[in-house]
Amino acid sequence: MISVEDVRAAEERIKGRVRRTPLLEAGPSTFFKLEYAQHAGSFKTRGMFNQILAAGPIPPAGVVVASGGNAGLAAAYAAGRLGVPAEVFVPETAPPVKVAKLGKLGARVTQVGAEYAEAAAASAVHAEQTGALFLHAYDDPGMVAGNGTLGLELLDDLGFDTVLVAVGGGGLAAGVAAALADRPVNVVGVEPENCPTLRGALDAGAPVDVPVGGVAADSLGARRIGLLPYQIMVLTGMASLLVDDPAIVEARRRLWDDYRIVVEHGTAAAYAALTSGAYRPADGERVVVLLCGANTNPGDLA
Repeated sequence: MISVEDVRAAEERIKGRVRRTPLLEAGPSTFFKLEYAQHAGSFKTRGMFNQILAAGPIPPAGVVVASGGNAGLAAAYAAGRLGVPAEVFVPETAPPVKVAKLGKLGARVTQVGAEYAEAAAASAVHAEQTGALFLHAYDDPGMVAGNGTLGLELLDDLGFDTVLVAVGGGGLAAGVAAALADRPVNVVGVEPENCPTLRGALDAGAPVDVPVGGVAADSLGARRIGLLPYQIMVLTGMASLLVDDPAIVEARRRLWDDYRIVVEHGTAAAYAALTSGAYRPADGERVVVLLCGANTNPGDLA
């Protein structure tokens, strides 16, 4: 399990290597945490730096990770700054904008399979064959604790009641929940109806495979939630809200129209909880929406 102390240790470990991202007051009692401005375009850079640094000496083969895009970008960025080789396995359906950026960051890219789970299986085989350090995109103590540093920043910057966070594999939501576990704050997981990993696990009483599809599958398309994130979510009493694809598309468009913020669909899912009415704050409730990734093609927002 991950404690607040683990998150604070991660904060010290990655200090000076990640950006402290800003907070925007979006309206009465509503705030956006602009984590999409993080290095490599998503929160995962926090977790990847912590995961690599906590592992100790890196083997000559470097690191390997499977990703829908963002974890790979984060791993490639962190590995490049630390001077170690990185290989990233992504599904054949990964957005071209993410694949191109992986190459620019110096990673070797292998595309395999139609979804994240197939790329993950191939990356595990590669790690076994080469001795490379396997980095998990979400189900790893170092990854979860590193992601949780975002929650500590929120505590420094603002008094708030609720955090809305998109859930795929669960590494961000679990990290934030761990960081805020000793505070009277409600962390709410928001999931696409087409990728309901947390809801599926809560219904079954354990992580289970769920169908993967829809507009947010490139970043929230894990087939099942990570065991460690799930355990943290259950321990902290996290709820799951579901939003459909039209609500996600509309929330992404409104972020652009109203704030000139460009994010990927998976990120927009968190905001969709508010814009669709899936989450209705009480009077005076101070809500933070985590805008966690922006590795997307903005062409359809013009």
